[in-house]
Amino acid sequence: MIAKLTGHLDDTGPDWAVIDVNGVGYLVHCSARTLDHLGIRGDKVVIHTEMQVSETDQRLIGFTSAAERNWFRLLTAVQGVGSKVALAILSALTTEELQRACAGGDSAMVARANGVGPKLATRIVNELKDKAGGMPVVPGSSGALAAVEAPAGSASADAVSALQNLGFKPAIASTAVAQAVGELGEDAGLNDLVRVALKKAAG
Repeated sequence: MIAKLTGHLDDTGPDWAVIDVNGVGYLVHCSARTLDHLGIRGDKVVIHTEMQVSETDQRLIGFTSAAERNWFRLLTAVQGVGSKVALAILSALTTEELQRACAGGDSAMVARANGVGPKLATRIVNELKDKAGGMPVVPGSSGALAAVEAPAGSASADAVSALQNLGFKPAIASTAVAQAVGELGEDAGLNDLVRVALKKAAG
């Protein structure tokens, strides 16, 4: 499974980009927001990816952050939401706006996306309401829900998991680890992150 690509932006279209990785061009389907973030042809890019395989198709979906990819996975788990609809939603809303909409039951905000009717928007909000609070959002977003973007297998992700195992809610654990990373730096080890994050969460 291809989880991340690091290369140069070779070409773009309305909903796709070609990333050149050592001479191999990967066609990646993206949201409008991700395409804007990639820059111009020739720029060096790092893109998180999700491989989708069906009986008739294989496609690589690209995201600017692991947080955006996590939301894509959540969205496509909802009945009636395929990759195109999920990308349309991620084009219309930031991960923070999506989190706020789901947590607050605001289906009208989700219905702003192309191809999403009121009925589907309501289903998305209802199904994701309980999961929204613990989902990381893209760093730099404001508010108490802002959490660390923690790639799977990283010290940050392990620290969030450790705090959750100790009984802290996902949103609190994510925020505490984000604060610990801000204090200690991104290269901090797991033990230090957990130690500082525990103080933040308990405080």
